[in-house]
Amino acid sequence: MTFDSTVVGESSPRILILDDELFMLKLLNHMLGMRGYTNVTVCEGARLALGKVGDHGAPIDLILCDLNMPDIDGLEFVRGLVDRQYKGSVVLVSGADERVLQAAATLVRAHSISVLGYLRKPVSPQALTDLLGKWTRGSERPGRNQPLRDPQEVRFAIASGELVNYYQPKVDLVNGHVVGVETLVRWEHPRDGIIMPDQFICVAEEHGLIGDLTRAVTREALNQSRSWVDAGLNFEVAINVSMDNLTSRDFSDFLVRQTALERVDPRSVVVEVTESRLMQDLRATLEVLTRLRLKGFRLSIDDFGTGHSSLAQLRDLPFTELKVDRGFVRGARDNQIIRPILEGSVGIARRLGLQSVAEGVETEEDWHLLRELGCDLAQGYCIGRPMPSQELQDWLDSWRSRSVALLAS
Repeated sequence: MTFDSTVVGESSPRILILDDELFMLKLLNHMLGMRGYTNVTVCEGARLALGKVGDHGAPIDLILCDLNMPDIDGLEFVRGLVDRQYKGSVVLVSGADERVLQAAATLVRAHSISVLGYLRKPVSPQALTDLLGKWTRGSERPGRNQPLRDPQEVRFAIASGELVNYYQPKVDLVNGHVVGVETLVRWEHPRDGIIMPDQFICVAEEHGLIGDLTRAVTREALNQSRSWVDAGLNFEVAINVSMDNLTSRDFSDFLVRQTALERVDPRSVVVEVTESRLMQDLRATLEVLTRLRLKGFRLSIDDFGTGHSSLAQLRDLPFTELKVDRGFVRGARDNQIIRPILEGSVGIARRLGLQSVAEGVETEEDWHLLRELGCDLAQGYCIGRPMPSQELQDWLDSWRSRSVALLAS
């Protein structure tokens, strides 16, 4: 069974609801209509829904998908979306338990499909409103996944200076003071505009370009750090490095030379170790990181709890900071699975004498929970987005008043 509700215009988002229960189809359609979404198609079967996704009309922007369906279940339906190169977003709908829903959402993301979240049956109108609010803010709009860039293009971008640094503020959760920034590289492409790092960092790693890329980012970051110090802004500057950088024993020498050249105190530099791939040679990595610590640099284990960033790394490597991955921060207050992981990560950092940093702090609720848990530092869109260096002063002016309000609420 399938039917379309009234279309209000070409600019109205196109939404598809898939469920094997007619009552649920009508209920969700009604809820969407009450919130102004009337360009809605409902389908009682997955085959019909896949036909709608694959037709030659306007692309579907959002799918509300039941998981428990006869014939083709929700996960099989998602596999069909992959085959049809679906570029929109998905909301999962089910009465299954929390861990099953979490696993299903993770699977959909693994297929490179945007997942806004999930709705537990019976669906709460407020829960639907909250998810749609995330979508309309553009945090997970369709079409974000772009093809990887050509290695020769990346090589030219590094050599010609097309890579630029953006900086995201890190603040103290106790008093709201700005303690530093994380350096995040962007590619200012002459034709395509700003290109995000997920389209070229892994290309650089795969084709032996990550060393040159990291050095270019580091030089600019340290030069900018010197300018901030001269202006009276004593920020720490965090720089992301790959495991590939740490297999090169001359990386620590480069960092020491560059800080000396820019007259930057190594104690104000945080080296964030991003483990996108497994550590191949513990000896080389341990030597480089230990030498950096001996020279005064601080070391952060990035994205803790994901990939290869693990308790074993905390045991073996001389980190001074533990950075909790955003996946364990956003919406943690009411999530019975990720909140204990967040609490545990902050507790581990405290017991090991490490500074704890939460990334992906997007809401005031996230902010207040982290303060309750005793996390030290935070960064995320609730505080400030990554920005060019020239925009930082304006952000600082606005943050002073916003931080007072946050701390008082």
